[in-house]
Amino acid sequence: MSRELQADRENWLSRWREGNIGFHQDTPSPLLVECWDAVGAPEGGTVFVPLAGKSVDMPWLAAKGYRVFGVELSPLAVEQFFEELDPRFRGDDGIVVTHTPKGVLAEAGPIALLCGDVFALDVQDLVACTSFFDRAAVIALPPGLRERYAREVYARLPSGCVGLMITLEYPPHEKQGPPFTVPEAEIRALFERDWEIEVLVRRDILPYQQAFRDQGVTALHAVAYRMTRR
Repeated sequence: MSRELQADRENWLSRWREGNIGFHQDTPSPLLVECWDAVGAPEGGTVFVPLAGKSVDMPWLAAKGYRVFGVELSPLAVEQFFEELDPRFRGDDGIVVTHTPKGVLAEAGPIALLCGDVFALDVQDLVACTSFFDRAAVIALPPGLRERYAREVYARLPSGCVGLMITLEYPPHEKQGPPFTVPEAEIRALFERDWEIEVLVRRDILPYQQAFRDQGVTALHAVAYRMTRR
C-alpha cells in the first residue's frame, strides 16, 4: 500500500472515530434527486456507491427500485448506516452479515454494504453493477489517488455502465480539501478515454454553504456529470 493511500485511509477512519463527518447529509443529495432520471440507469439494476459512508442516498436509490452495492472503509459508518436504516428496507431476514475475502458484507433487503477497501475490488465484484452514483468519492481523494481511482476502480466497471458523478469546483488556493475541487478539465483527463461524459448541471451553491464561506471561499459550484462506460 502506498504511503499516500495509507495516510488517506487513516484520515478517513479518524474522522469517523471523532465524529468529524460534516460531509454527511441527512437528506438525499439534491442533484441526485434532480438528475438521476436523466442518467437512464436500467430499472431494477444494481447501483455501485463508492466511499458510501452512511449516505441516505442509498435507501433513496433502493426506494426507486434499484439494488445498491455500497463500499465503505469505516466500520463505524457501516454500523451507523444500519442502525439508522428505515426498517422497511430490512425485509424478513433483517441484516445478513457475510465475511468475504474483501471484507464484511452486510445486506438488508436491496442494500448491500461492504466494509472494505474500494481499491481492492476486482472485475467480478463489479460485474453486476449497471450504474453508479459518486457524490463523495472522487472529491474526497487527493490528486494522486484520484488518478489511481480512475485507473483501477472505474476501469473495472462493465461496458455500458452509466452513472452520475457530482463534483465541486472552487478556487483551489482558497481552501485545502477534502472535499477537493475537481474541475471539468480534470474529470475529462481522468475518465474520457473510457467514458462518455456529459455535464448535466453546473450550479452555484455558495449561498447555501456557510462552512465554505467561513473559510474564505468566494466561488463554489456543484457539477453533475452523466457518464457512460464505453
